[in-house]
Amino acid sequence: MPSVNMLQAKSSLSRLVEAIEQGQEREIVIARNGRPAAKLVPMDAVPAGQRIGVAKGKFTVPDSIDTHNDEIARMFLGGQP
Repeated sequence: MPSVNMLQAKSSLSRLVEAIEQGQEREIVIARNGRPAAKLVPMDAVPAGQRIGVAKGKFTVPDSIDTHNDEIARMFLGGQP
C-alpha cells in the first residue's frame, strides 16, 4: 500500500486513479503533513455498510398508507385508468 503526500496526490491524481482502476494498486494512502488522511480505493472495494433496517423504530407507518395507490398509479400513467 503506497503512500503519497498531498502535493504528489494533487499533481498526479489521474495517474493514481488509473493505477487503482487497472489493479496495479489495491489502495493508495494520501498523507497530510506525514500523517495518513485519506485512502484511494476502487469503488467495488468500498464496503456498502448497513442499509436494511436503518429506519426501524424511527417512525410509524399508518394503516391508511395504501389509501391513494390507485390515484398515484393513474398519475404515473398520465391520467390513464
